[in-house]
Amino acid sequence: MSHKSGFVNIIGNPNVGKSTITNLMVERKLSIISPKSQTTRHRILAITNGDNFQIIFSDTPGVLKPLHKLHKSMMDSVKITFQDADIVMYVVEYKDYDLKDPKLERKISSTKVPLFLIINKIDSIDQQKLENEVKYWKKKLPNAEIWPISATENFNVDELKNRLIEILPNGPKYFPEDQISDKSERFFVNEIIREKILLYFSKEIPYSVEVTTDSFKQDQSILKISSVIMVERESQKGIIIGHKGNALKKVGTKARIDLEKFFEKKVFLDLKVKLNKNWRTNDLELKKFGYNQN
Repeated sequence: MSHKSGFVNIIGNPNVGKSTITNLMVERKLSIISPKSQTTRHRILAITNGDNFQIIFSDTPGVLKPLHKLHKSMMDSVKITFQDADIVMYVVEYKDYDLKDPKLERKISSTKVPLFLIINKIDSIDQQKLENEVKYWKKKLPNAEIWPISATENFNVDELKNRLIEILPNGPKYFPEDQISDKSERFFVNEIIREKILLYFSKEIPYSVEVTTDSFKQDQSILKISSVIMVERESQKGIIIGHKGNALKKVGTKARIDLEKFFEKKVFLDLKVKLNKNWRTNDLELKKFGYNQN
């Protein structure tokens, strides 16, 4: 039996459920999820293996119009996905008819690799609306395979994965079988903490925050992690910490629970909050946080 291997690159506007789909495909939570836009900031490779296949799902930030250097870096990571794509998945929801970057939309419509148009969240619309959506996309992207799914209900997702495996190109594995991503353990620590901030804080706070991990030490019984939450303004620091430190404690407790599930080990998490003014517009700081600056 020949082996199949390839990159499936996932693109779409914010809040269409790309990360939920990725996690379902690899049967593990690698991409963080929240109701807020701009949850995904980095391109994350999520790797899954079978007896005769390896799929590398490329989960990218939601497409947006850049307002500052952080946004530009996020969009650069979306654009480069076409360089290695064996399959492109364009994820939309009901009446999500225009990608926020027209040039990127033209790239999708003219791609030479297999194109899948995924209509997500179909559990929230009726049959007539779904039929209208399918009709619209058949006309707009005649070369695309159209797949209605519900990621939250896990409807038609396994069937979609089987179809992707079916059309993967033949080839050897790109990554060892025990590797689940291209990202480091510290990256996932940072993302899990940032997810809790996205879930528990509103307005500008989640978008002004970046997380770094200064120390990651493990032995047989416990994983000791020391991380720092960076904010842009002094007032934001007070909000993150909260009255008598209660807000920070809540973030730390919820993050620790998820970290223990992720690493399958008891975790001690030490969290601090520091001021880092204008990090979203500072080239040096963005590079330090792992954002590509072209």
